Formats: sequence, C-alpha cells, structure tokens
Amino acid sequence: MTTHKTAEVLDTTGQNCPMPVVKTKQTIDQLEEGAILEVLATDPGSMSDLAGWAAATSDVELIEQDERSEIFTHYIRKTDS
Repeated sequence: MTTHKTAEVLDTTGQNCPMPVVKTKQTIDQLEEGAILEVLATDPGSMSDLAGWAAATSDVELIEQDERSEIFTHYIRKTDS
C-alpha cells in the first residue's frame, strides 16, 4: 500500500451502506481540487460501493483501496469538475 498525503480523514467505521458513500460525497464536495480524502470504513460493501460511486462521478478519482485489515481504507482524489 502506498502512503498518500491526505487533506482529510473521514471515519465511517460502524456505519453501513449507504452512509460511507453519502458522507464521502459530502466531505469531498468541501475539498479543494487535487485534495485526497482518506475514508475509513468497517462495512465490507464499502469496497464495491465507493469504487462504483467513484467510477460514476465525474469529479473524483479512486486512487487506492486497502482491505488488509478489519478497517477498509479508501483514497479518493477530488479532480476538476
């Protein structure tokens, strides 16, 4: 796993679908272009949910996901709108 310089960490541990995606969208909307958001989740569905959301959203890029522990970590960059 690569180390990313994150602008903010969003902790959605203990929350299930759709909250990790909803809170990720709310948080990423507040960030500057180029900023990286680190999202922590315990919902295994967050792996596919956040990947699907990022693929369908024009102003974000899913950089990396890590599922090596009980906490799933997602790195999402805000791109130009």
